[in-house]
Amino acid sequence: MSPGGAAILMFCGLVYLLFGYYLFKGLVMLNAALLGAYIGAFVGAKGNADVAGAMMGAFIAAAVTWPLMKWAVAIMGGVVGAILGASIWRSFGLDAHFAWAGGLSGLIFFGMLSFILFRGSIMMYTSLQGSVMLIFGILGVICKYQNLAPQITESMTSKSFILPAAILVPAVVGLIYQQHQATTSLAEAGKKKS
Repeated sequence: MSPGGAAILMFCGLVYLLFGYYLFKGLVMLNAALLGAYIGAFVGAKGNADVAGAMMGAFIAAAVTWPLMKWAVAIMGGVVGAILGASIWRSFGLDAHFAWAGGLSGLIFFGMLSFILFRGSIMMYTSLQGSVMLIFGILGVICKYQNLAPQITESMTSKSFILPAAILVPAVVGLIYQQHQATTSLAEAGKKKS
């Protein structure tokens, strides 16, 4: 990863981590547009039109996401749940061939949770996504230093709990921050009405 890409990843991670609830419609549309661009580029590559396919895929995915925002959040939650479920499956040392079972359990649980606790789900998903982006950006910058990269790789390989813990801590801090900001803004809005 280039230093510029790592810096962009860290900046976007902070935006998702700290302001995910306030900007969730735009951020969910951005997620959908990036996924649509990837799929569009894959389809466009068959006809030597990678860029055109990516642009069409991004536009279509973003346009479909806007009116179907609740479903888009549920899909985003399902993806986060699938990744989290498979990661937890692997972290507990269970058979890697059946990690799909953990992923499927997480997909169903977090997808359904999106419909029950919409606001809390948005905060949780954006915090987790922001934390992953931030930590991977930081690791991308750290790995540019030749003397630190082998030590980081060895630590992450020998102690499998370090990376999940490094992602979980900022995610929880971001979730608490977003919840506090949302509660404060709701209280201020209530005072203005009365």
